Amino acid sequence: MRPSWIEIDLNAIEHNVRQIAAAIGASALCAVVKADAYGHGDVPVAEAAIRGGARWLAVALVEEGVRLREAGIDVPILILSEPPRAQARPIVTHGLTPSAYTAGFVEEIASVARDASKSPYPVHLKLDTGMHRVGASPVEAFEVARMIAGDDRLLLQGVFTHFAVADEDLAYTRRQNDALLQFVRSLAAEGITPKILHAANTAAAFDLPDSRHDLCRVGLGIYGMRPHPESGSGIDLTPAMRVISHVTYVRELSTGARPSYGRRRPLPGAGSVVTVPIGYADGVRRSLSGEGSVLINGERYPHAGTITMDMVVVDVGSDDIRVGDEVVLMGTQRDGEILAEEWARLLDTITYEVVCDFGPRLPRRYIGEPADG
Repeated sequence: MRPSWIEIDLNAIEHNVRQIAAAIGASALCAVVKADAYGHGDVPVAEAAIRGGARWLAVALVEEGVRLREAGIDVPILILSEPPRAQARPIVTHGLTPSAYTAGFVEEIASVARDASKSPYPVHLKLDTGMHRVGASPVEAFEVARMIAGDDRLLLQGVFTHFAVADEDLAYTRRQNDALLQFVRSLAAEGITPKILHAANTAAAFDLPDSRHDLCRVGLGIYGMRPHPESGSGIDLTPAMRVISHVTYVRELSTGARPSYGRRRPLPGAGSVVTVPIGYADGVRRSLSGEGSVLINGERYPHAGTITMDMVVVDVGSDDIRVGDEVVLMGTQRDGEILAEEWARLLDTITYEVVCDFGPRLPRRYIGEPADG
């Protein structure tokens, strides 16, 4: 078996959810587990999040929601954007909660719900307050809300919006939140009163209490990461992911030798380089070459040359590193730590992209409940 994998600590997921749920008070926590739970594994993460107190889950795709249902998960599952009309039937069959913002989809889901004898079927209306990606404008949303509220096959269970810059511009985020509240007041004036109002993502849940409303959709935070270093500073989070490999080869080289493709970096002194069987095909970006480092025996060592498709070469100098020694590319080892935030900074990207990049060649291994239970 290839000696490279991703380790996911389910106890850390559960801990993070408990901490965040306590911080957001009366608001329900909706754990966002789309994109295979940000690369952590959707079913095990969902189960751990529910143990920690998550009362909802959220996904991007109908297929993601169906997979959770087929795993026996029965909490409400929100689909974050309106699916194609052709997917109305699996939505209703599996009891998923769709987002809606067009009349055509509303009519389709109502028809399927009636045929399946599952009326009134809950939907959440998505309002565009400034993200400008999906969702109805306030004028359009008002007509869709009237359509849902006037149809006894449907229940307007929720109204929500999506913040565009909650991690960097709280003033703009407050304006989005105010627009959502104004819209809901306008609905109430016509006697339309959805039960659930939601807007906050991780950043807003942490730093903008007025946006928490009835439900907070928390993604990044449940995996132990913060939108920025100061966000939610009073909330204790534990990163859940470690990216692990092992030394498979050790070679002595002289000063000035240039390992790997392109021969781009001369070794500053004579010593050893070690080969680690993981590369950019797995999600260890080639652009980390010359910038990144790894942990071996708790100590940091730099990449010795260009990261390749299947391997990285590491400069360990004169230290006694041996075949079989554990290598941590991301996560903790003894007193050492390399966080996803460090990778994101080096790659000029965001932590979301970093953790979602790890591909299917790296198996996920789980520690903590229920795997150890």
